[in-house]
Amino acid sequence: MPLPRFVSLKSGRVNSRVGPGIGYAVDWMYLKSGLPMEIIQEYDNWRKVRDSDGSEGWINQSLLSGKRTAIAAPWQRGKDAQLALRTQPDDSASTVAILEPGVVGTIKVCNGEWCEMTFSGHTGWINQAQIWGAYPGEAIKD
Repeated sequence: MPLPRFVSLKSGRVNSRVGPGIGYAVDWMYLKSGLPMEIIQEYDNWRKVRDSDGSEGWINQSLLSGKRTAIAAPWQRGKDAQLALRTQPDDSASTVAILEPGVVGTIKVCNGEWCEMTFSGHTGWINQAQIWGAYPGEAIKD
């Protein structure tokens, strides 16, 4: 598989270690399944990942899933930003839901500019530039 690539956390408790093995200290524990992670390096069955905040660590591949998820504009957290989930991949389409920055959703498809995603039971389209979990221009098929 190519590097870098996005995956998500399989479990609600995942240790991120300072090195590729259980003998290395736990640096961080993630407590939310489905969080997107970017794999940036591989060693045996360990994956060096980067989260949306830029933190890096090693996670065993068995705790990672190929299921694609994304975070709505994590760089806007704490700001008074609102992101529109739309009925169609178009800025003028009607709004399905207003998303707060930092909310995690599941990617259904991306066409390189827009992604159809589900956030808390609401499915719609969001501009690909407004999420962390898909590369700019990346197409993702259902």
